[in-house]
Amino acid sequence: MANAGNGHEIARTPAIILFGSPGSGKGTQAKLLKQCLNAPHISTGDMLRSHITAGDDVGRQSQALLRAGRLVSDDLVNGLVRTRILEADCRSGIILDGYPRTLNQAGSLLGVLREDKFRAVVIHLRVDYAKTVARLSGRRQCPVCGTLYSLKTNPPKVAGVCDLDGAALITREDDRESVIRERLREYDSLTLPILNFFREAGVPMIEVNAGEAAPDEIRQRVCEGLAEIGVAGSVAR
Repeated sequence: MANAGNGHEIARTPAIILFGSPGSGKGTQAKLLKQCLNAPHISTGDMLRSHITAGDDVGRQSQALLRAGRLVSDDLVNGLVRTRILEADCRSGIILDGYPRTLNQAGSLLGVLREDKFRAVVIHLRVDYAKTVARLSGRRQCPVCGTLYSLKTNPPKVAGVCDLDGAALITREDDRESVIRERLREYDSLTLPILNFFREAGVPMIEVNAGEAAPDEIRQRVCEGLAEIGVAGSVAR
């Protein structure tokens, strides 16, 4: 499960870099891992939204780029992450979610982590894409109250109708099969080169089958993998 890398990293403060395709439960695991590591969950998406809401210089710049259909620059995101991980609550470790997204960001991150004495560890949540498509495309939502149903695991009492208000359920655009498959293709094209970059750099990598198990069981597997490679000082099983 765990690839211990080439062993050149000696820092003990863990920097967990979390990867997972749409439908892998990555967001859920990022939150659950706080039970394993006394470390903040750092999401670049959340940081950017916070700056946009605050209306500061970073927020205005980010919003202008997003409105123009452009990605926020690597330099800007790299700077946000560098500033964040130097804050006091990160001294015991960090959990990165949604970053890095490019090879440039990956290289910048690895340099910063080594400079600041963090030990980088990649966690890759693997799923069967066919099962992901079936599960996500089987979701339905009430357009009135927002309640989400699964046709397989949590169906409404009456097919196609919300239990709470009787409204006709809809399929969200993001849950259409063609959209899901495109998101998975995009994830592979963007993420596989970054995973290979970390492997070649000797960063320990823990790969967990996240397709069938319950979230707590997946968390347990991740925590066991961390313990196997020596990131055990703050692991709580």
